[in-house]
Amino acid sequence: MTLRQVLRMAPWPVRRRIFETVEARVLPRVAPERRLRIARTLMPLGPARIGRAGTATRRVRTPAGVLTARIDPAAAPVEVRRLNLDRVVRALDEAGVDWFRVPSRAATRTAVAVRESARADVLRLLRDLITEDHGSLRVIRPGRRRRDPDVVGVCWPVTDPGASLLLGHDLACEVEFWREQGGRLVSPRRNPVADTIAADEPVTTAPEPVFGPFSAPDDATPYRTRRVFTTVDPDRIEFPVDVVYTWVDGSDPDWQRRKARAMAENSWVGDVSGQAANDSRYVSRDELRYSLRALHCFAPWVRRVFLVTDDQVPSWLDRAHPRLTVVGHREIFGDTGRLPTFNSQAIESRLHRIPGLAEHFLYLNDDVILGRPVTPDLFFTPGGLTKFFASAARVDTAPRGPADRPADSAAKNNRRLIQETFGRMLTRKMMHTPHPSRRGVIAEIEERFAEQVTATAGHQFRHPDDISLLSSLQQYYAYLTGKAAPGRIRYLYTDLASPATPLRLARLLRGRNVDAFCLNDVDVHSAAVADQEALVAEFLPAYLPFTSPYELQHRNVRTIAAPRKPNPGRDDRPVPPDVALPPVA
Repeated sequence: MTLRQVLRMAPWPVRRRIFETVEARVLPRVAPERRLRIARTLMPLGPARIGRAGTATRRVRTPAGVLTARIDPAAAPVEVRRLNLDRVVRALDEAGVDWFRVPSRAATRTAVAVRESARADVLRLLRDLITEDHGSLRVIRPGRRRRDPDVVGVCWPVTDPGASLLLGHDLACEVEFWREQGGRLVSPRRNPVADTIAADEPVTTAPEPVFGPFSAPDDATPYRTRRVFTTVDPDRIEFPVDVVYTWVDGSDPDWQRRKARAMAENSWVGDVSGQAANDSRYVSRDELRYSLRALHCFAPWVRRVFLVTDDQVPSWLDRAHPRLTVVGHREIFGDTGRLPTFNSQAIESRLHRIPGLAEHFLYLNDDVILGRPVTPDLFFTPGGLTKFFASAARVDTAPRGPADRPADSAAKNNRRLIQETFGRMLTRKMMHTPHPSRRGVIAEIEERFAEQVTATAGHQFRHPDDISLLSSLQQYYAYLTGKAAPGRIRYLYTDLASPATPLRLARLLRGRNVDAFCLNDVDVHSAAVADQEALVAEFLPAYLPFTSPYELQHRNVRTIAAPRKPNPGRDDRPVPPDVALPPVA
């Protein structure tokens, strides 16, 4: 057994202590190019698996205990949540139990109300139901008596073949037992609309988006509810939101020839900065594949995805997906700028010209990845304002100089425009997160600062006179013109070359507690390049194991992902129908 295998099986506190000790006492004495390799050895990523590979189910360890989960290589949270809900309401209908759906305060869960007088029958029904396909029943809110809970959660856990990610009670259908009191129905807990309703409140149906934002915007599946729950509250975001990615494959020989010709025509590039055209800006480690997986898993409310490229398409991408559009540079530059371009800041200045793009959109680099389920209010206000996420990192207060990196030059150019226009001093950079944007705001900036925007679009490589329109300038401009507001986001930024990165990623894989993360590559010219690539190849499939419908592979794995009848054995016995339901926190 190798050291990595031993460490993978060790308890997390032991693994962390070993790593932190070596990081503090050993790594500083090791040559820089070897530090990442040692760090990777000491911090293997991925779970310690339980059960045999190749079976239809897998036992998965969770903080609340071990669950048996059905294997589905192409699962998605919104689909699993739907299956949990539909199984419960179908069983209630077949048993003749009256129910109605209510909005849930937890975006990823669903909630169904039944009368308290039917509690005993419903609990028996649910206990019988979970014996199919290894379902799980858990008390969410205890009642006055242990066997009379006020709210229970029901789910049929799903995992990937490697048991890296469990879709379980975070996507449960929660059954609430409403009390009848004086001609009214009273909820056992709060919900976003009404905790008490008239017993004769009219029955109606409503589509999925009425009950919460964690759903596809065009999901018209109807569910029975009461009329009061179909009202539109002031916090609901109903405008469409799109996503724009920029992507390049720096290993493409044709693209490399175009870049070499452009470098020869722009002799100034070598005199500006080593980062104006260094190879790390164009390296693709398949981050886009996993960023799209995260988008599909964690933001089902996105309307369309636009991928902007220099006539390149990843070999794994399914261009036939109806919500995906590949956009070439020529479509957005038109007769402006200078093509081919290798300047991300120039490309950003043209993104608002994408045909069919919604007014509100998120701009993501391919190394920016959502980390957990999010809702559109993280990025926008119901009134349509964009939110921005200022970093603790500061813009250098010194004037722009020849030693500045291209990103720092652009930040200082942005600062000058903001100061001249609004009399305010731009001091903070923006986090490496998705950038909420509005087409109208960017078009207004393009008109107001036409000289600077035009010059940026015309530079084939990053230039000292560039502005960074989407990743900084638009945020401050929108804020000072009443079109944006400060936001809060939990995120992780880490440099792949740092020896501390394996520990950070292991913590992230264990906690999954950030809204977004960025795996940045500061400079590819390093002896540790192979270790960086191995680190990414180990982490991303473990964090985002389910294929997305944006991948050609998804078509194949979907055919083997249908639920199967359980085959109970010693390691995956169903819960007995008469098991007591212990309360959970």
